[in-house]
This record gives sequence, structure tokens and C-alpha cells, in this order.
Amino acid sequence: MTQREWWRDAVIYQIYPRSFQDTTGDGVGDLPGITRRLPHVANLGVDCIWLSPIFTSPMDDMGYDVSDYTDIDPLFGTLADFDEMLKTAHDLGLKVIVDQVLSHTSDKHPWFIESRMDQENPKADWFVWADPLEDGSPPTNWHSHFGGPAWEYDATRRQYYQHNFLTSQPDLNFNNPDVQDAILDTCKFWLDRGLDGFRLDTVNYYVHDAKLRSNPPAPRPEGMIVMASDLFGMQDNIYNKNRPENVAFLERLRTLTDRYDDIMMVGEVGDHGQRSIDIMAEYTKGNGRLHMAYSFAMLSDEFTPAHFRNCIESFQQGAPDGHPEWSFSNHDVVRHVSRWTDHAVSEDAMARLSAAMLFSFEGTIGIYQGEELGQLETVMEYHELTDAQAIRYWPGIKGRDGCRTPMVWDTDSENAGFTDGTPWLPIKAPQRAHAVSLQDKANDSVLQFYRGLIAFRKDHPCMTRGRATFLDLPDPILGQRRSVDDRNLTCLFNMGRDAMTLTLDKTATITGPHHADLTGQTLTLPGNGFVYLDHSDTLTVSA
Repeated sequence: MTQREWWRDAVIYQIYPRSFQDTTGDGVGDLPGITRRLPHVANLGVDCIWLSPIFTSPMDDMGYDVSDYTDIDPLFGTLADFDEMLKTAHDLGLKVIVDQVLSHTSDKHPWFIESRMDQENPKADWFVWADPLEDGSPPTNWHSHFGGPAWEYDATRRQYYQHNFLTSQPDLNFNNPDVQDAILDTCKFWLDRGLDGFRLDTVNYYVHDAKLRSNPPAPRPEGMIVMASDLFGMQDNIYNKNRPENVAFLERLRTLTDRYDDIMMVGEVGDHGQRSIDIMAEYTKGNGRLHMAYSFAMLSDEFTPAHFRNCIESFQQGAPDGHPEWSFSNHDVVRHVSRWTDHAVSEDAMARLSAAMLFSFEGTIGIYQGEELGQLETVMEYHELTDAQAIRYWPGIKGRDGCRTPMVWDTDSENAGFTDGTPWLPIKAPQRAHAVSLQDKANDSVLQFYRGLIAFRKDHPCMTRGRATFLDLPDPILGQRRSVDDRNLTCLFNMGRDAMTLTLDKTATITGPHHADLTGQTLTLPGNGFVYLDHSDTLTVSA
């Protein structure tokens, strides 16, 4: 039999390098710090780490503005530090993937510096340039995610260049085959170095409409609230992203990775709602595109059984041979324990419930550093901000700094064991209360719960390989059955604050971590309660 690929059952742990561990005293995390703390990650039982960008960068967008794709930014260390981190991770049984920001570069990248010199140089067409309209306005109506139009006028070239994000992040022209070739070469550099794969940032943004057509307005339901900064939602973004030509480049990427053993690519679909699920399905179907994809669908404020069921069922229908990755938190959104606090009996109860739900979902699972501690969003003040989006739109937009504050390792040192210097973002009392040192040996801690849950998931075939079928149960109960061979696992979650009583039509056995009471065939789920039921025959659950 063909061996099942490692990534299909994997738990991926995202490390935000700036905030994991500082070893130099400059207040910013680094690669030697990651190496030092890898045993903590390995002890969780995860399979892979994902590093946010560590490449050379002016750091206008915290490394998502790359000025050299094949070197490490001195802030984080050196290529030798990377090699040591990679070796240590592999020795601990951890795969390593790194963020690849391929849709755009920094304006300090040599490619862009050459491209903007004039309209005739060898890299003149490596970025998206266009003449002004007759009245001098931008070529299209496309918006930038960080405010204003997605076009910046360059007085040297006397043309506009496209930027989906900051003006210092010009978009590459993927309609140019030379650009694709150059990008593939940079990816090959890291694969040759032993990297296990890539997390592909904004994977649906690579190709733009070559005819530079303006987007139509998006349908706006009555009562829709326009976001303070991100006007993308005001348009149906059919020309500036999600282009059908994007798939051809993904197939080229897959051809490259298939030359190596055990490589995985997971793409970030920068979209919301049903469209994001549809794109995830399109980009992962078959064996010639991405290995898997994730979107912002589960990174939203929505917390209902219908929402999570729809996300998974829509993906199943759209890509029956594709593979998803699901996560609740990352470096771009409010931490989910804080995001869903209105549904929580307590913060720790929500941390456990959400983890129990997430790890039951069909697909690969992603968690974000600190999530295993039940970490909360940090409340920031204006003078503490570093996120360009928040600085521009405060207080309407709080930004992403609140989920990026440093890991809290202990309560003994001034800066929670993160740094001997001044941390780049503040470490506050509510975050300190979740320190690793407080939870490491406490049997009832969220950290110990995560360790046990990950071990349970790995040991139970239904959790890793079982097909998911959802049960029709009333709100706020989410129920699904994971089945493989003759094994069945019914997973039930009370997403509300009030206790719920359910009736089983036959006996079943509670297995794994749980917060429930089963007496005969009567199951009681307290507020934020959950349970996994092992059974052989079909089990009917009713409210």
C-alpha cells in the first residue's frame, strides 16, 4: 500500500519569529531563540512548524515585504542559524515550512529598483505598471488592503505601479513568464536547503487581469457595514485577484515540489465567506495543484454550528479529492478565545471547547503560538502600535499587534522569559497569567489539555482518517460523526453557555478528553461542554 502523506494528518504550529524567543537582547525574537524553544513545540505532539517570514526585509509589514528571497534578515540571524534550527527541528521529528510571500516584493528589492528606472530596462515588465488615465487618475478602481487605491504614481517612470497592500509592497507581474521562472528559482533554493514545504501568502493574488479592467461593485445586502479601512469588500474582486490564470502557476509550483520527497504546500486564500471555500476547493482538487489550502472562513467572528458545518461540507462538495487546513487563530486576526468571548462560560472553557472542535475537523489542523496556553488578545494603546494598518485607522481599526505580542514563558523574569531587553510589543498582565511555567506541570491547565488532545487525535483513526458526516441537531449543538472502516466516533459540542441534554438511541463509550456526563443513554453537555463517543453501529442522537 502507498504510504499516507505526513501532512494529511498533521498538526501545524505557527511560530511568529519576532515574538517567540529573543536571544540577543534587542527585544525581537530570532532563529536561535526558535531553536532553543523547539522542545516546547515538540512536546505538544505537533508534526510541523510554520515560520512567518524571516527573509531580508525593511520590515514595513513585518517581513511580508521581502527585499531578498534567498537570505535571512539580520534581525533574525543568519543562514547558518537557519540551518541549525532546521536540523534541530528534524532531530525532534518536526517538519519545517516557511512563509513564501510571492505575490509582491519590497520596493527595496533589486528587481523593483531596476524596474522603476525606466520603461525599457530588462526588468521593466517584472511589476504591474500602467499609464495614468487621461485625467491623471489611476488605471483601475482597485483598492489597497491598507487604505487608498491599489496604485502608486512613480515620478521616475511616470507610471503607476500596483500594490495590493502597502505602497512599499509592489506587486509582481505574474503574466510575465520570466517572473514566474525567477520566483520558482527562489523556491528551489529553500527546497535544496532541506525545507519541507511552504506556506504561500495570499496565494490567490498572484495573477492580475492583463487588460486592467475595473471591478464591478459587490452586492451589498441592506444594513451592510463598510469596514473602516478595507474597501475590498465594496467591490466584486474579479480582476485584481482570483484570476483563473492563477491555477497554471500553482501547477508549475507543484511540478517543482514533486521533484522532492515529502514536500507540502499550503496556500492562504485571502478571501472571506463562501467564495473562500470555493477557491480552497479549486486550488486543491486533483494531484497537480496545492497540497492543501486554508482561508479566513473560520478566522471570523461567526460562531455557530451552521457556519462550521457549512465550511466543511462546502469544501467536501467542491473538492472531494482535495485537502483543507482549518485553524481558528493566526497572526492576522484577533485571538479566538477573545473573539468568541460572548459565547464563553469562561476563557479557559472556550479554549478547551474550541480546541476540541478544531481537532475533530476533517483535514489538517493549524494552531498559532500561544493558542495552546489559552492566550488572549492583548489590548493595545495607540503609542504601543507597530502595525501600519492600525496606526493609519486608529481607533476604528485596532490592528494586528494584539495577537502578535511575545510568548510568555515564565512569571519570574521581567519580560516573561522572552527577552533581556525591551520587547518590541508589550507583555501585559492578562497575558502573563497564561505563562508556560504556570501550566507545564498543572494537570488541569489548557497546555496539558492540548497535549492530551493532540495525542488522542493521533491515536484515534477516526480523528485522522475518518470521513465527516454532520448530524442534524438544534443550536447551539454542533455534531458530527467521523467514520473509518468499522470504527465510528460521534463528536458533540455545546457552543452555548447553558447546559443541554441529549438522548442516545443506544449505549456508547466516552473516549478521550471530555466535559460531559453520560448516564445510561442520557448525555448532559454543560455550557461549552464536549464529548467524543466511541461506537460500532450507527448512533442516533436527539435533543
